[in-house]
Amino acid sequence: MSELPPDHSDDQPDPLDNFDEIIAEETTRDPDLAVIEAGSRTLRTQGGPPDADIPTRPADPEVDKALREVEAELATRWGETKLEPSVSRIAALMDVLGEPQRSYPSIHITGTNGKTSTARMIEALLGAFELRTGRYTSPHVQSITERISLDGAPISAERFIETYEDIKPYIEMVDAQQEYRLSFFEVLTGMAYAAFADAPADVAVVEVGMGGSWDATNVIDGDVAVVTPIDLDHTDRLGTTHAEIATEKAGIVKQGATVILAQQPVEAAQVLLKKAVEVDATVAREGLEFGVVDRQVAVGGQLVTLRGLGGEYPEVYLPLHGAHQAHNAAVALAAVEAFFGVGAQRADALDLDAVRKAFAAVASPGRLEVVRRSPTVVLDAAHNPAGARAAAEAVGEAFQFSRLIGVVGASAEKNVRGLLEAFEPVFAEVVITQNSSHRAMDADELAGIAVEVFGDDRVQVEPRLPDALEAAITLAEEEGEFAGGGVLVTGSVITVGEARLLLGKG
Repeated sequence: MSELPPDHSDDQPDPLDNFDEIIAEETTRDPDLAVIEAGSRTLRTQGGPPDADIPTRPADPEVDKALREVEAELATRWGETKLEPSVSRIAALMDVLGEPQRSYPSIHITGTNGKTSTARMIEALLGAFELRTGRYTSPHVQSITERISLDGAPISAERFIETYEDIKPYIEMVDAQQEYRLSFFEVLTGMAYAAFADAPADVAVVEVGMGGSWDATNVIDGDVAVVTPIDLDHTDRLGTTHAEIATEKAGIVKQGATVILAQQPVEAAQVLLKKAVEVDATVAREGLEFGVVDRQVAVGGQLVTLRGLGGEYPEVYLPLHGAHQAHNAAVALAAVEAFFGVGAQRADALDLDAVRKAFAAVASPGRLEVVRRSPTVVLDAAHNPAGARAAAEAVGEAFQFSRLIGVVGASAEKNVRGLLEAFEPVFAEVVITQNSSHRAMDADELAGIAVEVFGDDRVQVEPRLPDALEAAITLAEEEGEFAGGGVLVTGSVITVGEARLLLGKG
């Protein structure tokens, strides 16, 4: 098996030797709604975010075996790309479990891009104010246990197994009563809601899987509904226009809730505001009621000043790269302010020191995450054109790469041409590959599109991901050790997760 060029800063064993075993196991801002943003530069970053909380396989062989058995059982169910637009099955499961999702307040998050990063920021802020949090996000980067977190950390493998075994009899009961069995995502959603009730959590931070109205998570009535930037993705299921997609996502806005709206395309904003009026919800809009006042690139991330619902929060360090993450931070802050009643029951801002401490500790795995040096290898889970544009802009701002090599492995159902076109201005060359998922686009098919976008002389094809990483690192090193070449691995959360394992993370 081929090996990556040596990492000059790390003499650890090459994780590629175990690849087969391991694998077997934001957005464009609408100028009409954007009011606030500054972009002065200071230091060019050489650092990265705090270490991400990605769990490894259990060290105990018996626990690892039990977790694999649970994973195997879940894998027999409908995958996340096969959907029947209904909440009837998850509602039936909640009913037999005693409605665990109603035992705590919740913040519900939908949108096209930025949901997971925003959820992590909200979780960190709530934790800084001594609330016990439960967070449910998807998909996972490396471990299925990442999806369910308590107190800011993924639940242990033991607790994941225990939660599954506890509700398994009820899952089987619902399966027997329904036309279709509960899906993979529905079972995980039920596990999350049960785990939060058992903890018990003071508040749940819940990211939708897809859409809103008929998403399995939508059996909660979020006190705060957050809508991150909407763009065109999953158009075969959600609609082909911003308005159609916004109509589906507006389904999480419940009677009397507070709605936190990121900057949106005008037609999406109109749909969301109309829904808010219909259900008597209170709305806070980025660029009007809250937003980013100032943003400066700093070592390892950026220094931002945010205007919240209760006032200004100056000089907040955010260890994540890109203007889109600053906007996510503004949305997260407004959501937490709304949860605490700022702007309604109270007028004062949240404690500045607590806010600063929370944001400084935020990590978002696979979102412009630096995983290797010499040359620098960055991972970003962008999988649609809007996410790719945000990543391309951010990598150009945050890093001084003299030559950037892309490694792209995408899913077949995605707008891969739009994704590649977004990266074309920043990639000197691109190595096309594919991940191990059955959803992966064939490398040769993807390469055909890449040649049309980049030209034949800028495209290399390596169907196996370890070979693609090796090729990209070799290309980045061609200018010499100190020339500033870099590698960006992108196109899919699955591609990023597998690359992360190969490069020794987790």
